[in-house]
Amino acid sequence: MAQYVYGKNVIQQILQDNKKINVLYISGDQKQIEQEAKRKGIRVEKVDKKYLDKLSNNGNHQGVIANIDDYKTYTIEEILDSIPSDKKGLLVLLDELEDPHNLGAVLRTADAVGVDGIIIKKNNAVGLTPTVAKVSVGAIETVKVAMVTNCTQTLKMLKQKGYWVVGTDMKNAQDYRQPQYDTPLVVVIGNEGKGITRLVKEECDYMVKLPMVGEISSLNASVACGILLYEVYNKRFPL
Repeated sequence: MAQYVYGKNVIQQILQDNKKINVLYISGDQKQIEQEAKRKGIRVEKVDKKYLDKLSNNGNHQGVIANIDDYKTYTIEEILDSIPSDKKGLLVLLDELEDPHNLGAVLRTADAVGVDGIIIKKNNAVGLTPTVAKVSVGAIETVKVAMVTNCTQTLKMLKQKGYWVVGTDMKNAQDYRQPQYDTPLVVVIGNEGKGITRLVKEECDYMVKLPMVGEISSLNASVACGILLYEVYNKRFPL
């Protein structure tokens, strides 16, 4: 199937990665993107802004929309095989995350810290949508994503391969700065409202929490994920 993605940064990343674009729709002055597309033999159509508004459901398209094939996903095995033998793998499992803005932000942070792969559920969770692509600012093209039907079984398999699973929760958890994170690692982030599901929580080797000294009792899922991923990075690559 094909889908529409939009936004200058997203389209520029797609062009840079040579991902197939079926049609590129442009409104207004998009000289650089238009020239690059034509140089690569991509069909370009000049349209008015109203047409782009309709294609994007009034999204912030910035005057450019591409019709592309669905984003590529990977199997867990393909992601594991892509990790260099001298690197401790770092994966993120998103347990029923629903907000496309959160998934896009997680992808962006994952690219920044060198996460090897993101694992999401096929059902009851957000997929790789145009909004995710827009928020990720191109990271949807650079970070490998696996879609699985059963997160619990996936974690069991990863643990058999030497991965430790760290969950995020406020109960029975240690401060996120305490662990060394010096093993192959899966970071589990739960649903925006319900947190990590019970069966997935049972597969976590330990839980961590972020200190909360204000009046609000929780952080946005992608913010919490970003803080934890940078702590992993800090422990693995200290100054």
